[in-house]
Amino acid sequence: MHFLLLVIFPLLLILLLKSVYSTIWVPLRTQTHFQKQGLRGPAYRPVVGTSAEIRRMFAEALSKPFPFHHNIVQRVAPFYHQWSVMYGKNFVYWFGLKPRVAISDPDMIKEILFNSGGSFRKIPFTPLTKYLLGDWGLVGLEGDKWAFHRRIVNQAFNMERVKSWVPEIVESTMKMLEKWEDVRGGREEFELDVHKELHLLLGDVISRTAFGSCFEEGKHVFDLQEQQMHLFTKAARSIYIPGFRFLPTKSNRERWRLDKESSESIRTLIAKNGKNKGDSRNLLSLLMTPYKNPDGEDEKLGIQEVIDECKTFYFAGKETTANLLTWVLLLLAQHPEWQSKAREEVFRVFGDNQLPVAENLNDLKNITMIVNETLRLYPPATMITRQATKKVKLGSLEIPADAQLYLMLIAIHHDTEIWGEDAHEFNPSRFLESRRHSASFIPFGLGPRICAGQTSAVVEAKLALALIIQRYSFRMSPTYVHGPMLFLTLQPQYGAQIIFTKIAN
Repeated sequence: MHFLLLVIFPLLLILLLKSVYSTIWVPLRTQTHFQKQGLRGPAYRPVVGTSAEIRRMFAEALSKPFPFHHNIVQRVAPFYHQWSVMYGKNFVYWFGLKPRVAISDPDMIKEILFNSGGSFRKIPFTPLTKYLLGDWGLVGLEGDKWAFHRRIVNQAFNMERVKSWVPEIVESTMKMLEKWEDVRGGREEFELDVHKELHLLLGDVISRTAFGSCFEEGKHVFDLQEQQMHLFTKAARSIYIPGFRFLPTKSNRERWRLDKESSESIRTLIAKNGKNKGDSRNLLSLLMTPYKNPDGEDEKLGIQEVIDECKTFYFAGKETTANLLTWVLLLLAQHPEWQSKAREEVFRVFGDNQLPVAENLNDLKNITMIVNETLRLYPPATMITRQATKKVKLGSLEIPADAQLYLMLIAIHHDTEIWGEDAHEFNPSRFLESRRHSASFIPFGLGPRICAGQTSAVVEAKLALALIIQRYSFRMSPTYVHGPMLFLTLQPQYGAQIIFTKIAN
């Protein structure tokens, strides 16, 4: 017994000292390192960091009424709003044991996102968050594997390919508008929650453009991904405990089921797509097509890589465009003068009842400005995260290896020093001025990892808006409650109720 105590006690002491070193000494040393550089922030708390405070701030912000104005940083990023007032635009806070440097300086953000020396990388998925987008989707990859996937995806999303999807986008939108006419039932006015309607629309668009004639089966994959998204959010807001992914908890069992079912469904669609050579324009066919690499050799994604890219497209494609269109309609409902300008432009370019065609999209100047101003005020992604791979100099700051960087896109989009005193107001005319910092307007990111699907998102938004505004005028419903909320992407907490009036032909 005495011998066992002599062995066990030193081991326990070593474990205790290692724990104290990693959970107290290292974070406090890092905190002091930043303080010496003038970078302040909320104090580190052992193990949990500032995570509990952030969750409390989010819960408090979402529980309060919010006036209908566009100064929304205080609601969608309350921790940034409160701590930037206290500590400055750039500050450090803690996600568990990891320091996170919040940054809203355009020069620093440009330096990070354009860095080609490998100093910064994506923060890796945890074992619980990877289920939404998989191990082999473009979003989570790095290095040569990312470059290989990016070349394939760029081929699938080039402008000519996207233009070839215009008939499918128009067909889906017209089907939605026919349903709206049934809802109207001959009345002069009718009310809809457009947030729900536009998510259904984009689910249909993505299913058609991804799987062609198999779009009904594709919708099943979308439903599975939507369920997985809720579990992703739950995991992303919690500190991952090693080994937790193996426990058969209710949430984990659901993650496993959804992942297995969505992968099997996409695998079935891949097999069907291989037999059906009639439509080579759909995304699935394009992802499966071999392309020449810079050395002239054929390269092609494997089956699991195609599956994970499809998962990514379902989430990113649907969420981004559906939420963008929702905010566009809400803003135009509040600003009838811009609604009129957009409608006059659509009538001029496409006529009263003509369907939009790809060749005329560049003529929609006012609609382009409206979409851009919406992306500025209500960007689908409010931030980008990166992690330092080594000790690196960033501006005047020395960033230690493994420190995380939280790039506050929405704060830059609303910065009065960049956009003027009317930064929180809807003013599409500001986009007539093209001279601005390259990192002052980055709704789809910046640099080599800029969103590969941004062209399709904008084209889908322009087409749907043109068709809606060609047929209806609209205004805000008195039942609408303004509640911008961050749920992976920026969306209205209480829906988007709008009253439509049919335009007489």
